[in-house]
Amino acid sequence: MPTSHATGTIEVICGSMFSGKTEELIRRLRRAQIAKQRVAIFKPAIDDRYAHDHIVSHNEQKLRSEPVRQANEILEKTRDAQVIGIDEGQFFDNDLIAVSIALAKRGVRVIIAGLDMDYRGVPFEPMPQLMAVAEQVTKAQAICIQCGEPATFTQRLTLARDRVVVGATEMYEARCRKCYVPPEE
Repeated sequence: MPTSHATGTIEVICGSMFSGKTEELIRRLRRAQIAKQRVAIFKPAIDDRYAHDHIVSHNEQKLRSEPVRQANEILEKTRDAQVIGIDEGQFFDNDLIAVSIALAKRGVRVIIAGLDMDYRGVPFEPMPQLMAVAEQVTKAQAICIQCGEPATFTQRLTLARDRVVVGATEMYEARCRKCYVPPEE
């Protein structure tokens, strides 16, 4: 258990798909491991695109993680962790906010990566609320697949209307504001 005088923090890494969020999360977690800190890594059980028990970036970097169905499970599984990594934060409910705050109050460094907007260009909860309570926010940009400019939007390529449709390059592209086409409602 972290000491009572330790100062916890919340760090958020956000952006569109293909912007390097998971890659940056892995980089920060590996540095914590090199520093011999106790690290626990979690991902939503719904995200099994690349692996069930690893967080995996689109460029195939990976770290072992534990899949969880609800944010509250993270509190139960992190008694002695000094650093907690959470990937795909947008797939959790708003309990992730209270969980992150509770962990930071315990003295834990909490690092969360996730989409800041959904395919409609609408803020993707709970990421905006996490950004508001975080000590540090990193907004990553991808490259627009249409024109090569910096991209902050995720273009869905299918007609699916569910907010959560797990996929990768077969279903999504990174787009800049000019090239992004909002779905017809």
